[in-house]
Amino acid sequence: MATYSGLTHKHTAPVVHILGIVGIVLVIIWTSYYRGGYGFSGAAVFNLHPLFMFAGFIFLSSQAVISYKTVNGDKKYQKAVHMTLQGVALLLGIVGILCAYKFHHDNNIQNFYSLHSWFGIMTILFYLVQWILGFVAFWTQSVSSSKRAELLPWHIFIGLAAYVAALATAELGLLEKLTFLQKSSPPVGFWSGEAMLVNSIGIAVFLFGAAVVLTAVMPNPRRQEGYSPLE
Repeated sequence: MATYSGLTHKHTAPVVHILGIVGIVLVIIWTSYYRGGYGFSGAAVFNLHPLFMFAGFIFLSSQAVISYKTVNGDKKYQKAVHMTLQGVALLLGIVGILCAYKFHHDNNIQNFYSLHSWFGIMTILFYLVQWILGFVAFWTQSVSSSKRAELLPWHIFIGLAAYVAALATAELGLLEKLTFLQKSSPPVGFWSGEAMLVNSIGIAVFLFGAAVVLTAVMPNPRRQEGYSPLE
């Protein structure tokens, strides 16, 4: 069997880290400089929504997705890092949704009517089920080894599907918020600095997600016996 010697996570993981930091910085600039910062009432509480959602479901979840490739240590330690990062991401996501709900409730705005909000709820449920299943099946190992072997491909697939759903939710949220801002009074200009910044965040989210998925699916060079697509 031929040994894989091409592109590895050592080449793409630094790109993931850099793009993640760039994304967080752009979100902070948008929500603090253009939107007025953070607080517990008014528009300030809504500004916590994109910040928490990006920090949780985009940045931390990305680190969890690639943790088995990038974290040194035995399998149990890698698993602990993976579960911890996903758990924190889930908590930040829940807090982020609560921030948006409070803003809507305080301003008599309808909740959970848009495609963005539907994707958000679906993503939260995906992550919650995944975390519970992962904890029961792979951390506590409450099921047999043969059953874990059957579950693993589905756990990986559903995990990546949930991550892609998080990316789609973020893109829909950026589009929805910018559309509202461009129809507000006074409106945000189509070619204004803020509009270009929001579009740039959207591009950064896509590039970041693509780099994460590439890192997650590429062969692991630690397999000295050679590349095998299925185990």
